[in-house]
Amino acid sequence: MNSSQQVVFDKPKVELHVHLDGAIRVQTILEIAERRGMSLRADTVEEMTKFIIVETPGTLTSFLGKFEEYMHVIAGDREAIKRIAYEFVEDKAKEGVIYVEVRYSPHLLANTQVDPIPWDQTEGDLSPDEVVHLVNEGLSEGQRAFNINVRSILCCMRHMPNWSMDVVELCKKYRHEGVVAIDLAGDESLNCETNSGHKYAYEEAVRSGVHRTVHAGEVGPPSVVKEAVEVLKAERVGHGYRTLEDQALYRKLLDQDMHFEVCPISSKLTGACNPDFTKHPVITFRKDKANYSLNTDDPLIFNSTLHLDYNTAHEYMGFTEEEFKRLNICSAKSCFLPEDEKDELLHKLYEAYGMIRSTAF
Repeated sequence: MNSSQQVVFDKPKVELHVHLDGAIRVQTILEIAERRGMSLRADTVEEMTKFIIVETPGTLTSFLGKFEEYMHVIAGDREAIKRIAYEFVEDKAKEGVIYVEVRYSPHLLANTQVDPIPWDQTEGDLSPDEVVHLVNEGLSEGQRAFNINVRSILCCMRHMPNWSMDVVELCKKYRHEGVVAIDLAGDESLNCETNSGHKYAYEEAVRSGVHRTVHAGEVGPPSVVKEAVEVLKAERVGHGYRTLEDQALYRKLLDQDMHFEVCPISSKLTGACNPDFTKHPVITFRKDKANYSLNTDDPLIFNSTLHLDYNTAHEYMGFTEEEFKRLNICSAKSCFLPEDEKDELLHKLYEAYGMIRSTAF
């Protein structure tokens, strides 16, 4: 992998798939640990980075284990949660992102206990509601300070179906304060028909007009993508690489203009895709003019930036500036903003890209 950080696409960008708890500064983790009197495995940025980052392709399980290195320092702390949200916006502004949808699990950031008890009786250091409020505050302050547009997506976790109704209710409560959608993340082997808490939550999302995306086809089979689209009524698919293993499903989703949230660096280091970037599924998406975005997923753990994902696509996957423009237009069209705000975002991109809306795309 070429780790150089030269900028191959220096125009405004849209990012739709990035996790807040996977996009924290190492320095911030160290400072919060010191303030809270909590221990970490190292006390310098260089040493702590070594414990957190994934450097060679592994498994999704080994990747998820990296969160255990630092999440205990962040979760349940008001000041920490607001701070990481604010700093996230600053970091994205520096990458040339003008619109981003950032996702997180309110329950995990609340430090909610993972016990099989009813969703309305879960206990943690904070309530999930308080977490959403704090994140919203941090994101709002960041928007004003750094002049970019930020919205958030709340994640259900596949292994905790008893949290999911709580999540959709929070989406409804905060829909006018920056929360634009619901997501489902975690172990794709856990079926949503069996774990019906997710199914009921997504049915409520549909009834309530809450937008929907689902992690699917990252490491799981195409059937998980089919379930996401047909059962959970997902409007976008997080990752979706394994869709290509079912050509009938893939063609159907192409016809529906389904949006795939692609994360190149992530997909190599989690073992989701062939480590040879010249064989990445997004090359097929590009050739087929599919509707997709390029995203970082968890830049802290992959020691990456959005520039690195773009550089990788350019160097190994045949991406041109015109394709970067096209995929960002697709991203804007597939974002979860209201139509009038979406039009404003598209206008900014068309203007920055020197395009005339009536004749392009």
